Amino acid sequence: MFCRYFCFFSLWLFLPTQRRCSLGHVSNLGSSDTTSLPGFENLTVGYNKYLRPYFGGEPVQIAMSLDIASISSISESDMDYTATIYLRQRWTDPRLVFHGNKSFTLDARLVELLWVPDTYIVESKRSFLHDVTVGNRLIRLFSNGTILYALRITTTVACNMDLSKYPMDTQTCRLQLESWGYDENDVIFTWLRGNDSVHGIERLRLSQYTVERYYTLVSKSQQETGSYPRLILQFELRRNVLYFILETYVPSTLLVMLSWVSFWITLDSVPARTCIGVTTVLSMTTLMIGSRSSLSKTNCFIKAIDVYLGICFSFIFGALVEYAVAHYSSSQKCTAKTPQEGPANELTKEMEEVNIANIFNSSITSYKRKISFTSIEISSDNVNCSDLTMKTHEKIKCVLRNKMHRIISYFTIQNPSNVDHYSKLLFPLFFMLVNVFYWAYYLYF
Repeated sequence: MFCRYFCFFSLWLFLPTQRRCSLGHVSNLGSSDTTSLPGFENLTVGYNKYLRPYFGGEPVQIAMSLDIASISSISESDMDYTATIYLRQRWTDPRLVFHGNKSFTLDARLVELLWVPDTYIVESKRSFLHDVTVGNRLIRLFSNGTILYALRITTTVACNMDLSKYPMDTQTCRLQLESWGYDENDVIFTWLRGNDSVHGIERLRLSQYTVERYYTLVSKSQQETGSYPRLILQFELRRNVLYFILETYVPSTLLVMLSWVSFWITLDSVPARTCIGVTTVLSMTTLMIGSRSSLSKTNCFIKAIDVYLGICFSFIFGALVEYAVAHYSSSQKCTAKTPQEGPANELTKEMEEVNIANIFNSSITSYKRKISFTSIEISSDNVNCSDLTMKTHEKIKCVLRNKMHRIISYFTIQNPSNVDHYSKLLFPLFFMLVNVFYWAYYLYF
């Protein structure tokens, strides 16, 4: 033990005086729980990184600026976007003032020795700092005590989207920066140059969106623990609808037009018209399922594209139902008008009609002689309800009966071939009118 202390004392005697003083200085700083920055020992003597600048006095003003490097993805199903940003923060610490007009860029690992703001990204789901090949951080110190602290961050931020007009929608997303622990009595957040504090967002090229405009805001977040400063970057994204027109709108419109081809085919061509109707219905169903599969987690929204596909499906299904109605009416009419075969049958039928007509006429004549003048006149379809001797409930029944006859005759198809003739005009006309209202509503309202 004695030899060990003797060797250490001898080594200390042979060290230069400056080296011994330096060791003593480091030992003293270590005992006071502070560490000197290399080359800036006079700046960090008594520096406490756990206390903000102007501690106990006025709040620290932190000016920020952003560079948006990229927005890699915008997810409608998860309602978020992923962006890579360069966040730059500036503030003044009077404890780090030194003489001269120069600025020094320090090693990023020395940020552990300084006080830095506790800024965080509001509504961030996942975030990380880039560390290839070293941590992507910058510390620059100016002679007046100003510190520039820059970070490269990739973050996934929530963005509440309204997809009711998808794919003709415009989404408004935000990137919000807020102090986590220091309230407005300790720190004040400001944009360095207003809207000019944000760069790069106007040069972004996104797959489905175009950046319409952006602007910066300064706000406060009122919470139970206090009022915290907040900076907001708000930008609007307009979706490019051309892709969806070529992928969904044009095919669905062509399927509707294909269903109209059946109107030019005769009613007797059952296989042809049935094949066109069923094929277009199945194709439209497949197109609707495919359009919704891309947004599987947002099916609760009734989107504009769903409305259009529903309209197209209704017209296609209507064309199939139109043929079913026309063919059924035609078959019923043909069955009712089927003539009896053979000349003997025709002669017998004519004789029976003459005998029945004579008997009916004689019966009517004798019956009219027996009834009074105020009796009810019976026509082929309707009953005359203007007789004053009729009771009230009888008149009501009579009127209702006549109304029902008129309604039934109105919906009775007299000539089934006219159904196709009217459908050739009505289906395209209604489809064009619906398209006019659809596009006018979703584009201008």
